[in-house]
Amino acid sequence: MVASEQNPTIEDVARAAGVSVATVSRALRGLDHVATSTRHKVEVAAEELGYRAHPAAAKLAAGNSRTICVAVANIAGWFCAQVVGGIEAVLSEAGYEVLVVGVAGPDARRRFIADIDRMHQRVDGLILVDIRLEADEAERLRSSSLRVVTIGSSYPGLSSVRPDDISAARLAVDHLLDLGHRRIGLIEGMRDDPMQTEVSWRRREGYIQSLTRRGIVVDPNLLETGDFSVVGAQEATHRLLGSSEPPTAIFAISDEMAMGARGVAVERGLAVPADLSIIGIDDHPLSNTVALTTVRQDPPASGARAARWIVEDLRNDRCVLYTHEVVTELIVRATTAPPKL
Repeated sequence: MVASEQNPTIEDVARAAGVSVATVSRALRGLDHVATSTRHKVEVAAEELGYRAHPAAAKLAAGNSRTICVAVANIAGWFCAQVVGGIEAVLSEAGYEVLVVGVAGPDARRRFIADIDRMHQRVDGLILVDIRLEADEAERLRSSSLRVVTIGSSYPGLSSVRPDDISAARLAVDHLLDLGHRRIGLIEGMRDDPMQTEVSWRRREGYIQSLTRRGIVVDPNLLETGDFSVVGAQEATHRLLGSSEPPTAIFAISDEMAMGARGVAVERGLAVPADLSIIGIDDHPLSNTVALTTVRQDPPASGARAARWIVEDLRNDRCVLYTHEVVTELIVRATTAPPKL
């Protein structure tokens, strides 16, 4: 693994060790919840690359407060937690503090954006995670003096890290179609999402595109909402399997919902994947435990990238417009197979 042209960064160590930047941060700081073998692998990678956390990193920070605000739509959600872990790892390395703020609902978002000028007195930069902005709110951020990066959505004039959710969904559904499935159930997020996040409707759009391209008419009876929760997915799966023409496969737009669907299938006496194939998106740490087929994304890497952009801009007293589209990967495990004849 080749390190950066300049001093090696925490992202270089993560790539060399094959772990997330958040794991590298925990391992090198001696924190709990890191396996001994993983900690050793990280330490070896850091040593080989010559990586050292700068002992006076705080003095290198160019901002006044040395604090970056991270605003998240779902502060308890797995995705947001992973993104924040990646952000915190890079900012800690660079000598910045992280201020995490939950922004749940349109009213909270409007209040948060309205307070942006006063916020600049307390923080040097802002990262928005899965928060969809209105046009005037995006303009308010563009006109502010804060360095701003959005994760999950993109807006003209603002730096953004964005998963290609449509392509990720197509990867999942095309896999099921290639196996021979034609009745594919969809468990999506919230149709009436108060935050209007893009992930749910974009992944639904990918599902629709895959079916349409194969000449399959979308059956509204195969579309259910799972509210991005295990319980919601369980209820959705009961409805799908209880219909007169149940699906032979289910695509859940998150791994947590896919695992909820798998539990219901087993509870109802169905063999997975012989009787029902199931696929998710995320590559959640538990997905490997239950051998879940999924589409991998790397939330900590997205957070790390956004944080690195802000750090570099602050250190070099510049404001560069960055964009990055996250690459996803199909991970085939043991929950998908051809349908029964």
